[in-house]
Amino acid sequence: MDEGQFNALADAALAQLETALDACGGDFDFELKPGGVMELEFEDGGKIIINRHTAAREIWVAARSGGFHYRFDGAQWVNTREGGELFASLARLIEAQGGGAITLAWGG
Repeated sequence: MDEGQFNALADAALAQLETALDACGGDFDFELKPGGVMELEFEDGGKIIINRHTAAREIWVAARSGGFHYRFDGAQWVNTREGGELFASLARLIEAQGGGAITLAWGG
């Protein structure tokens, strides 16, 4: 996958995530910033940062519990270590950081 294809896929995933987060009603604020960076902030000041990492062709997530890398497998964004899907993993991370129980699903 070339850089342009990756950026288009990653931007589409972040835009879909923005829509899903807006509809989920979780206990956090979020902002999609220029350059492919999304920041979620929780009441206690904790954050989850999601960003596209063009050089590695991955979406990276930084949360209180650690850092996670997701690569597009042709159908979805998959954790490079554990194999979990990005949106389902983010829902668990958000709940763990006090954002409430939410459901997020990748729509492809």
